[in-house]
Amino acid sequence: MRTGFFSSPIHSSTTSNSPSRHTTFSETLMEETINDAGAVIKRWDLDVSSSSSSYNRVANLFRDYRDEAHQFLDAVNKLQHGMHFVIKESSRSELLIQAQNLMQIAMKRLQKEMYTILSGNRYFLDSETVSNSRSSRASTRSSVSDEDDEINEIIDAEVSVSSTRVSEIDKVSERVMADLKAIADCMIGAGYGAECVKIYKLNRKSVVDETLYYLGVEKLTLSQVQKMDWSLLEQKTKNWLSAVKITVSTLFQGEKILCDHVFSASDSIRETCFSEIAKESALTLFAFPEMVAKYKKLSLEKMFSVLDLYNSISELWDEIELIFSFNSLTVVKSQAVTSLVKLGEAARFMLSEFESAIQKDSSKAVACGGVHPLTRYVMNYLVFLGDYSGAFSEIIVDWPLSIQSPLPESYFLSPTPDDYDSPSSAVSVRLAWLVLVLLCKLDGKAQHYKDVSLSYLFLANNLNYVVSKVKKSNLKLLLGSDWLLNHDAKVKQYISNYERMGWSKVLTSFLENSTAEMSPPEARDWFVTFNSDFEEAYRTQSSWVIPDPKLRDGVKISLAKKVISGYRTFYEKYREILRSGGVKSVVRFAPDDLQNYLSDLFHGTGSSEHGTTSYSLSHSSSSVSTSSSPSHGR
Repeated sequence: MRTGFFSSPIHSSTTSNSPSRHTTFSETLMEETINDAGAVIKRWDLDVSSSSSSYNRVANLFRDYRDEAHQFLDAVNKLQHGMHFVIKESSRSELLIQAQNLMQIAMKRLQKEMYTILSGNRYFLDSETVSNSRSSRASTRSSVSDEDDEINEIIDAEVSVSSTRVSEIDKVSERVMADLKAIADCMIGAGYGAECVKIYKLNRKSVVDETLYYLGVEKLTLSQVQKMDWSLLEQKTKNWLSAVKITVSTLFQGEKILCDHVFSASDSIRETCFSEIAKESALTLFAFPEMVAKYKKLSLEKMFSVLDLYNSISELWDEIELIFSFNSLTVVKSQAVTSLVKLGEAARFMLSEFESAIQKDSSKAVACGGVHPLTRYVMNYLVFLGDYSGAFSEIIVDWPLSIQSPLPESYFLSPTPDDYDSPSSAVSVRLAWLVLVLLCKLDGKAQHYKDVSLSYLFLANNLNYVVSKVKKSNLKLLLGSDWLLNHDAKVKQYISNYERMGWSKVLTSFLENSTAEMSPPEARDWFVTFNSDFEEAYRTQSSWVIPDPKLRDGVKISLAKKVISGYRTFYEKYREILRSGGVKSVVRFAPDDLQNYLSDLFHGTGSSEHGTTSYSLSHSSSSVSTSSSPSHGR
């Protein structure tokens, strides 16, 4: 029996017509797996022309048959597993060829599906939608300990409530992103990552390029920029400023989120893919500010366009570093840094030209003692600069102030910001120095007045304008309260000097005769002299002006107290005596008359008092024609 039991299979193997090699159980099972996967895959073969598959060739698997789409992906994964088994464990080449053919059919189908999803869902893959969708679904559980069950329950409840509020757009966006990721994972796992990336890259790069075009961001050369009129370049600068925040925070950010999600299976693929999609457009975006900084016709009024460009990049820098963090995108960050450097150099050049132009201004002082156009222009310019204190501080932090002045350092190093959170003291010192340069220039212009009292009124008007501009702007925080107190005191000192010099004869007559008793002839002579002195002062100053209403009223009140109160004493004391002596005619003014005359003063009109005056501040190649303020397109 033992012999028969063992001899039967041996005999059978030598006499039978069966193959010389047995198929193992694992091989049989894997063959069935490949055949089952093939049945699913062939239903969606794009090359089959039979009537049963004609509809499937044009149908969208992931849109119209989502359940079958998941079955299809599962079949591809099983096919991939079967191919690995055949390669490692079996020598049946015909089975491997069959599996490879099926894989090619599947990959061709998935390429079509990815293209269809990307092309047909651009609205739902919009960068803003993607950014908002991903941020709204950020998990909060990771920051909470697993032991805090009560907190976890609260979070679960909040997440549940939040989920019910997700808009339909976000839901579709999430579904589309999930489909793209599933396709990418499947193709990368099957070794078809390059084909997947090619389709994705071409589609999304066209989205980025089109978006930049519609935002008005153009690819320009330095030669093209140099040939542009400033009006055209200024408009392109405005377009860039409107576009840069959207481009960085929404477009590039959204594309990176989408790319990271779809190709999360491979760090190298997601880096390569995002780099090829965004690099060219990002370089175009960040190269434009550098070309503006190199514009050969830069002049003073272009300072604020340069600062706007600098400020935009500076404010977005943290996002730029985060979005373009891959090594392959270092060139983008380098371009952004280069633009910042060149913009800073251009701003420093224009600031030097601005200071030099003030020092070399040769315009004459205004005849009426009002605010000089130079004062208006410079202060309006500095007010705008004060609004850029953040960018300004970065630009001048490594640019020490070179002072060539006979005045002590304490004069222009006096500003002390009211709080330590204000911009750096470098900005305060630089602005205080520019104000000092202006005031020194005004001192020189004041010396050209023949009437000393008018020179003091001129200085008071101009310094008061400077102080007023500082108080009403960001300069107040930058220059500090001590600076304001010191210069307010100087305005009062100038006014005091004006009153003393301009009304010296009138005021002196009160002091010299305030206590002594006068005879009628002496009183008569006093009134005659007073009439002459007052009329002369009034006639001389009738064309003088104090533009600021508050300062003007203050001067009138001060003069009224000194002139009218002194005159009233003599008027009430000697009016009856002179009338009884028959010399009434010498008392020409009642106190109220003097009040009326003083009220008429300081309203003189001069061309410099109106904002429509054209003024030119020029120095070498930099020139500005302005209506008392720098042109600024903000």
